[in-house]
Amino acid sequence: MSSAEVIPNFNSGSEQLKGDLKHPEPEHCPGPESENAGKGDACSGCANQEICESLPKGPDPDIPKIVENLANIKHKILVLSGKGGVGKSTFSTMLSWALSADENLQVGAMDLDICGPSLPHMLGCLREVIHESNSGWTPVYVADNLATMSIQFMLPDDDSAIIWRGSKKDQLIKRFLKDVDWDYLDYLIIDTPPGTSDEHISVNKYMKESGIDGALVITTPQEVALLDVRKEIDFCRKAGIKILGLVENMSGFVCPGCKGQSEIFKPTTGGGKALSEELGIKFFGSVPLDPRIGKSCDNGNSFLDDYPDSPASIAILDVVESLRDAVGDV
Repeated sequence: MSSAEVIPNFNSGSEQLKGDLKHPEPEHCPGPESENAGKGDACSGCANQEICESLPKGPDPDIPKIVENLANIKHKILVLSGKGGVGKSTFSTMLSWALSADENLQVGAMDLDICGPSLPHMLGCLREVIHESNSGWTPVYVADNLATMSIQFMLPDDDSAIIWRGSKKDQLIKRFLKDVDWDYLDYLIIDTPPGTSDEHISVNKYMKESGIDGALVITTPQEVALLDVRKEIDFCRKAGIKILGLVENMSGFVCPGCKGQSEIFKPTTGGGKALSEELGIKFFGSVPLDPRIGKSCDNGNSFLDDYPDSPASIAILDVVESLRDAVGDV
């Protein structure tokens, strides 16, 4: 069984239009559901051009369904970074653990890193599977008040690769937003892959009417990370996504024995704090690198519960308080 075959049928909404196409879509295809279908630069010479021009146009019929499905989610937060390897998924996991530590809160974690899903492993539910019922897909519950959803739950084995073009990713994201039965949530944390491409464009397009509280942007201190984070911030501003704040992750190293801290990635241009001041966004703080974070994530445990006295745990909880303040939930 291929990795594509384990994903449920996507024949709804715009995917029905794609089924009318007789030939593969060109790389920069605007999509048969687009107002620009058959008219874009990529359409010139495409064997599907006449078909696309003749297909019905108009609003995506799945958008109202997404709005209805997400209506009971109070806060929706994107976790972004233009750079890979800055600890975005790790931070999304710890953020989910921290929020769900309050038993009065219901928390969801959506894994939109379709080609590299890691939240199930970090949340300790890698072997779980999802179930489909009349109410939709049931997410996997890590705790009574913490649920998660990931393509990882649909793969035949852990090493299956997702080799998809943008249109296939687009449809899975739509299903995650339209068909996952989250019930009521106080927070939905959405972990995204690096960059400013398919997943980011799709989630913003589909969630615009249901409302996104904003983005939490993650960086590390060195300039090579900040360069990509600048692009992510520019994307948010062009897409109309509010930037809630920026976090500098791996800001120094914490010795588990003596609790002493030292710099690993030297902030040659001032790091995340200087970038926040330059671009006029809130700086939520610096989180030092504790090697035990990796151990907790590998074991699927909450680092905050395992090592509550670590400077990293204290810094993460400070970020959570800043985040709750930024969305007006204190």
